[in-house]
Amino acid sequence: MKPGGLTMIGDSDAACEGDSCLLPGIPGVSSIGAPLSETRPMSKITVIGGTGYAGTALVKAAAARGHQVTAVSRSQPSAPVAGVTYVAAPVTEALNATDGADVIIAALSPRGDNLGTLPGVYTQLAARAAAGNARFVAIGGFSCLRPAPGAPRFVEGDGVPAEYRAEAEEMFTVLQNLQADSTGADWLFVSPAAEFGAFAPGEALGQYRSGDDVALFDAAGKSAISGADFASAVLDEVETPTRQRDQINFAY
Repeated sequence: MKPGGLTMIGDSDAACEGDSCLLPGIPGVSSIGAPLSETRPMSKITVIGGTGYAGTALVKAAAARGHQVTAVSRSQPSAPVAGVTYVAAPVTEALNATDGADVIIAALSPRGDNLGTLPGVYTQLAARAAAGNARFVAIGGFSCLRPAPGAPRFVEGDGVPAEYRAEAEEMFTVLQNLQADSTGADWLFVSPAAEFGAFAPGEALGQYRSGDDVALFDAAGKSAISGADFASAVLDEVETPTRQRDQINFAY
């Protein structure tokens, strides 16, 4: 049994605690009360925004697990990951790099030139995923979560600082568009913890917890996760899905 119902990355022992269950033979996968489908074989994964904070971590994790990875960003990385195909292209041309992908992960930030474009781009990516029988994973924000079951999301209240309000609302629009999707796309909206990003990189602890649309906090009231553990959590969900057309969040 692991303390606090945490998923231990790389642990193959059967262990259940609370609403989390680690499955024998499936390293680091927690059912979180939802039925698991069969583990997927190695996939072709395209990461849009593959050189940003979240994207870089996802690209590294996916390549390390043996997936065939394509990373799309506006510029080439300064330290490319071996075996990864990098495509330099603006967001509006990202669709061209998704042909043949089994999984499309969008990890763009709604700021700078991207501000105001993500709802349209993500809707197109979801439609492309549906047409190609691929899974679409959108990396969203913490503010799209709720403080408690049934409560308004953080973005719907007054707690989001003014300087981040536009970004938070744009990601919320992305989520709402996915929830209204009529293409039948197999989508997933992933929210990280509150403390997630280059400003709080953390370190790989080899564990995480999973939740739905309600934010996770530790015993001290802190919501955090490192880039490495977040990427591992996302890849676990990609390889062994527990949710479809739904929201999920990861934190310690």
